[in-house]
Amino acid sequence: LFTGNLSVARAEETGGITVSSEAVFLMETESGTVLAEKNADTQRPIASVTKVMTLLLIFDAIDTGKLSLTDKITVSEHAASMGGSQVFCEAGEVQNAETMIKCISISSANEACVAMAEHLAGSEPAFVELMNQKAAELGMKNTTFLNCCGLDVAGHVSSARDVALMSAQLMKKHPEISRYATTWMDTIVHTTRRGESEFGLANTNKLIKQYNGITGLKTGSTDEAKYCLSATAERNGVKLVAVVLAAPDTKTRFREAASLLDYGFSKCTVYKDKGEDFSLTELAIKGGQKDTVGVKLAKEFSYVFTKGENIAEITKEAVMNESCKAPVKAGDKVGEY
Repeated sequence: LFTGNLSVARAEETGGITVSSEAVFLMETESGTVLAEKNADTQRPIASVTKVMTLLLIFDAIDTGKLSLTDKITVSEHAASMGGSQVFCEAGEVQNAETMIKCISISSANEACVAMAEHLAGSEPAFVELMNQKAAELGMKNTTFLNCCGLDVAGHVSSARDVALMSAQLMKKHPEISRYATTWMDTIVHTTRRGESEFGLANTNKLIKQYNGITGLKTGSTDEAKYCLSATAERNGVKLVAVVLAAPDTKTRFREAASLLDYGFSKCTVYKDKGEDFSLTELAIKGGQKDTVGVKLAKEFSYVFTKGENIAEITKEAVMNESCKAPVKAGDKVGEY
């Protein structure tokens, strides 16, 4: 595992991984098990990885019915003035919400973030308040958002652990984000007073083309933040998020994220048991109209092993109540397996 504050972690301490990025974090998302970390709680700018939180709030709004993918979003003067990474929407231009999600997920469009923030909360500052509230709910203790797109502003900071927490939440609660985040190229149509023009969207996450099992999620880079990445992936039921912050160059962030994910997949195994070995079907009941009551397993058992355990060594045992008293209703617990 990654330990200490080494700028280059020794390979024997990291499962064979050499890391030059200033902060990294690797987590199994279903259990929250931390698999590797380095400077995980150090506050630093995260550039456009900020947009993970913006997307989380957008999809939350869709879930609650506050937003529909077909809703019309108008780009304000403020939104159009963002600069940085953009798709060049003009003030007054109207796009639907799904197009804005594509612009944010694929092309990291700053003006699309601000336009969505204004649509959902009335203003960007009001939306940023919601971002910080959600961060607090998720236990992101080292995060302060000051804008919704990640432009460098003093005090706009997060940490590798916090980025993993919001990334895991987005992927678990809204897995449909993966469809947008793994789109390599797409197009949108700008409709302005000058007519219609097509604009190409290109994804900056090279792992989409290079890594088996990649599901997302977001790149980011500014002069202050250097090169950042939150990478999510899934193989054989194992779901991971690897965060790389302040990599020295773009190739390093992708290489080290891939190495982290490889390490995680080598350590994790998902074990599932549908209870084929559970043979008991009835249990004695006292005081009822019948002598026995039917029993079955409440749900499939699932567990993620994260230390390279040999699942062939798993043993099973049924511990049942000797009998139960009426009345008994569906769902009552009568034992453990």
